[in-house]
Amino acid sequence: MCRNIKPLYNFEPPATEDEVRAAALQFVRKISGYNKPSAANEMAFNAAVEEVAAAASSLLAALETQAPPKNRDQEAVKARIRSARRFASK
Repeated sequence: MCRNIKPLYNFEPPATEDEVRAAALQFVRKISGYNKPSAANEMAFNAAVEEVAAAASSLLAALETQAPPKNRDQEAVKARIRSARRFASK
């Protein structure tokens, strides 16, 4: 599951709230072991997602870099090339 969490820092345009929340959801799913929590655990699960998303947003806002922002399209192309090499038939 955590392979679905993508780097969100130093992109132009910056990561959206939806992207940060999606990463938080994947993280909470991984550590809780639940893809969808039971009704008894739903409130705790959702609260954790919101807290992780808030912490991630704060982190992204506080980070500093001298590197130029990355281009999402170019990074996606690089990822597809890496994937093709990794999973190429041998």
